[in-house]
Amino acid sequence: MNYNTQNAKLGTITEKTLVVGIDVGSEMHYARAFDWRGYEYSKKAFSFSNTEAGFNCFLAWMHELGEKHDKQAVLPGMEPTGHYWFALGKFLQDNGMKPVLVNPHHVKKSKELDDNNPTKTDRKDPKVIAGLINEGRFSYPYLPEGVYAELRTASNLRFQAQEELTRVLNRIARWFSIYFPEYKDVYGKKDAKSGLMILAQAPLPVDIIALGVDGVNKIWRDAKLRGAGLKRAKTLVAAAEHSVGSQEGLTAARMEIKNLLNDYDVYSKRVDELMALIDDLMSGIPYIDKLLEIKGVGSKTVSGFIAEVGDISRFDNPKQIQKLAGYALVENSSGKHKGETTISRRGRKRLRYLLFEVAMSLVGKNEEFRELHHYYTTRQKNPLKKMQSLIAVACKLLRVIYKILTTGVSYDPVKLRGDIKRPEISVQAA
Repeated sequence: MNYNTQNAKLGTITEKTLVVGIDVGSEMHYARAFDWRGYEYSKKAFSFSNTEAGFNCFLAWMHELGEKHDKQAVLPGMEPTGHYWFALGKFLQDNGMKPVLVNPHHVKKSKELDDNNPTKTDRKDPKVIAGLINEGRFSYPYLPEGVYAELRTASNLRFQAQEELTRVLNRIARWFSIYFPEYKDVYGKKDAKSGLMILAQAPLPVDIIALGVDGVNKIWRDAKLRGAGLKRAKTLVAAAEHSVGSQEGLTAARMEIKNLLNDYDVYSKRVDELMALIDDLMSGIPYIDKLLEIKGVGSKTVSGFIAEVGDISRFDNPKQIQKLAGYALVENSSGKHKGETTISRRGRKRLRYLLFEVAMSLVGKNEEFRELHHYYTTRQKNPLKKMQSLIAVACKLLRVIYKILTTGVSYDPVKLRGDIKRPEISVQAA
């Protein structure tokens, strides 16, 4: 049974339900209580602090109202205002309640219905939130536990560290453009190990020239670095001798690249440590090894997917995950006008980006997914554009992942190829 439909949500609210709307703040929260018809039981907004004492006072207030008005269940709801609702949501969940969330966009649009006024107050917002809950316009939040909570936190930290590492690399590229633009002709990658090793000791072209070919090569030999020798050293020194980089502010330039290289080392080690932790955490999740058998799917993709989705058994079908990723199809039509069908882009942005990135990887590295992409873009009926096809491939992978993680079956390339319709084969068979 799908518990996420509006009818199912409305079915959970009866005349014995106390509906509580909560306006979440950084330090203080405000709540108002209503019955299933919208009749208010609270005389004024109940304020409580974002502390253990405040939470206990709020719990006692709800229980008191429930007993006074013969309510058997409490349904608290709030806006997911940043991260401030996490502690309160977990507290309510630990006390046997099932807190729900309402869309902040819906709250903003609905608050003018009663007084035709867009004002935002601590008394008004809890009422608007409770009204949306009574209409079934809410969602059940997912608060991961155990290994899923660990994996989500570790994955978020890895993304943050990777973003910082990318920023550092971009700043290093900027430094090269100013002081040593010829560096990119010697190394295709900004973070080439042999290049960074030289920059640590001789960052500027004048410093590299002073070292000379033998000095550059000696640094690599002392470090027992493979893949870099006299030929590369001569190329690097020649590039330094003909550099058109800036000759001003060289003392500060040396300090800048030194700091950037230190930052690069810090974030590189952090990413490696987090990936080691993530790999260890994933070993406790069933059937993860079967996902890694798919060519083009790596541990970063799998860990990112599990971190965003959590326990996959909470979903009834893969379409719910597709909606969570913002890949649900939406149509813009009215009367005789039929608009273009697009994806909703509502949901977890990181999950949507991750699935699209792995779709491009699969089309490039995985033969059967490349065939699927080719079929989508060349079929006679309703051929897709390249971008549309990549999204379709991402959704196909999502269904494959769901099947593997829920049933434990192994990935079957033959079956995937069998899902591709081939009209020419059908005609020959006839």
